[in-house]
Amino acid sequence: MLDVRRMQVLRAVVTSGSVTAAAANLGYTPSAVSQQVAALEKQAGIALLERVGRGVQPTAAGRLLTEHAALISKNVAEAETALADLKAGRTGRLEIRYFATAGASLVAPALVRLRREHPGVRVDLKLSDPGDPLPDVEHARADLALVVRPREQHREGVRLVHLLDDAYRAVLPAGHRLASKRVLDLTDLADEPWVGSEPPGPCLEPVLDACAAAGFSPDFVVESEDYATAQGFVAAGLGVGLMPRMGLRNRHPDVVVRKVSRPEPVRAIYAAVREISLAQPAVLGLLEALREAAAE
Repeated sequence: MLDVRRMQVLRAVVTSGSVTAAAANLGYTPSAVSQQVAALEKQAGIALLERVGRGVQPTAAGRLLTEHAALISKNVAEAETALADLKAGRTGRLEIRYFATAGASLVAPALVRLRREHPGVRVDLKLSDPGDPLPDVEHARADLALVVRPREQHREGVRLVHLLDDAYRAVLPAGHRLASKRVLDLTDLADEPWVGSEPPGPCLEPVLDACAAAGFSPDFVVESEDYATAQGFVAAGLGVGLMPRMGLRNRHPDVVVRKVSRPEPVRAIYAAVREISLAQPAVLGLLEALREAAAE
């Protein structure tokens, strides 16, 4: 295998026109330069220089290796520039996983800020509903994912950053007997038929846990995995429901929304990010933008 460092020494000799001039430019002794060229000729198995008067000129093989040495030097310089841009957050690519209700509330405003501060960074977004995006982060298929209260708080190489607590609200038909109350005890809904709006998983668990703490299990008569559809079922009088505030941004005109207490169900939303990705300015910028969006 040819030694790249020796190829650069050969290039210096060819461009300088002599071993002595190359040695002066490189800060070597002439004998050290001659030794490097001789060792490269041994590796190549062919003469690379020939004497012409007081100087030297490359053979065909010498010109070939000199041209490749120049390309290598150019590629290394480009790689160093690209690496510096990546480290500074001027370029790069981020793989992001998110769930539907976090899209408009958190992801969209965060990306506006990220693109303003890191315009050269490409962001690839993928909706994770209804799957669990944590394995994608853990196995380096994604740099960051938005998740809801994972039961496993520790994943190898993954940091969980708390963004916000999203409280659930009671959703009732507009003419419901409880609609006149501003705040409902959760037990007020114990004997009601329920419209489910969550698939099994971390978004349904806060509802079931809160109902269990209040001493009952909800009677789901309609199942839906979409907040807009669930609101339509509630508006039609098929039942009541609990839905997170972030899922109620587009409210059906024929439902009323009331705060719930004793207890108030809450889903905790986190950003799951690869520990190694925290060295990237763009990832840190996105985390800060998500925190800002969550605070608003």
